Amino acid sequence: MPHRLHRRQFLRSSAAFGAGFLILGRDPNRAFGQSPNDRVAIACIGVGGKGSSDTDHAAACGQVVALCDIDDRRLKQKAEQYPDAKTFHDYRELLDALGDTLDAVVVSTPDHTHAAASIDAMKRGKHVYCQKPLAHSPFEARAMLEAARAHGVQTQMGNQGTASDGFRTGVELIRSGALGPVREVHVWTNRPFKYWKQAPDLVARPEETPPVPEHVHWDLFVGPAPMRPYHPVYHPHDWRGWWDFGTGSLGDMACHTANLPFMGLMLGYPTRVSAVSGAINPETYPAWATITYEFPARGELPPVKLTWYEGAKDGERNLPDPALFRGRTAVDSGSLLVGEALTLYSPSDYGMEQELWPTRADDANDTAIALEIPRTLERLGGEDDRDLNNKREWVRAIVDGGPSPLSNFDYAAVLTESMLLGNVAVRLGEAIDYDAEAMTVPGRPEADRLIRPTYREGWSL
Repeated sequence: MPHRLHRRQFLRSSAAFGAGFLILGRDPNRAFGQSPNDRVAIACIGVGGKGSSDTDHAAACGQVVALCDIDDRRLKQKAEQYPDAKTFHDYRELLDALGDTLDAVVVSTPDHTHAAASIDAMKRGKHVYCQKPLAHSPFEARAMLEAARAHGVQTQMGNQGTASDGFRTGVELIRSGALGPVREVHVWTNRPFKYWKQAPDLVARPEETPPVPEHVHWDLFVGPAPMRPYHPVYHPHDWRGWWDFGTGSLGDMACHTANLPFMGLMLGYPTRVSAVSGAINPETYPAWATITYEFPARGELPPVKLTWYEGAKDGERNLPDPALFRGRTAVDSGSLLVGEALTLYSPSDYGMEQELWPTRADDANDTAIALEIPRTLERLGGEDDRDLNNKREWVRAIVDGGPSPLSNFDYAAVLTESMLLGNVAVRLGEAIDYDAEAMTVPGRPEADRLIRPTYREGWSL
């Protein structure tokens, strides 16, 4: 499709590319988003926080038959909304009880229980929608990919920007070759500011040990992690900044913000990951980190160096070199792909918007750039419905038997494993050379222990 872009023009796919979309083997008589409610029985594991909206979306796409949460208050609130759904505190009991009456599960728990719940469900033949990041460790991400393949289930990760028309336009734009060879990528985030606490505000466990509230099933919250005393600093919100429960800013946002370059450039596993960061403590993520991933050539595509920036250093945001933005002010979260011909700037967590400008600093004219961009990805429509559409795409695949959703575990697990290797490099404070086939760092057993964590008894994968 011929299209002309000015280098300061933001692309929004619905306007830029028209209303048509590619139909990929589905019933054309059923519009996208029409709910086959009588066909898909869904259990929701984790129904507070993000799990609350995930449950509502599941209800819009199928029938919510079960609710599970370790917090009675959150569980009761959702049960009042869906009175016909059975309630559980332990997802293992839910899966045992419902057996063949259950088709699929939505997993929206803290990061450290994503893999345990998802793999248990997939082993029982259940389709799985799991929130990002797919897992708590690189090994878990690989195990989820292998389980999905072994059991032939439909899967989707909750990086909802993938369902946006604008994101899919950006992927096509990158793959078209219009940027020229891309060897340099920068991705940054505004986390953890205003969202949760970690270092330097929290660097050790609280000394006080208040009693566990009656409405919290603490043993089930801790799950596969080492047991520790309850404290409200972990539940219901700030678990993300603790090594044992969350994956920090990288885990929270890279599956969103690095998604566009990762999919567009068809990156796989990195061969080398290095990091510099603020002071490391044994309990919480550091105040800031800069992580560099080195990806090998892919066919005719050149090697890529992707640099990730998070946190604040000496009171200043940790961001890419301002010179990269050619006089523009970097937004809170975004990505920048530097091609030989054009630079693509996405001022969006989800990669849904893109701006182009000539890479050469001396090419400052504003003449239009003529691009020929083939449409290869289906458009789901409704940018404001991207989170719901992410579930609709998954449920449609369950009902129709395919095609697989765009962020299925074959893709999402590779993205997650690759990004979470950054946390391994952060903890070690030096570069790691990654053997993806063996899932190991040769000669570095301390790295291997971080890649393949141990689990509390009763919670193994």
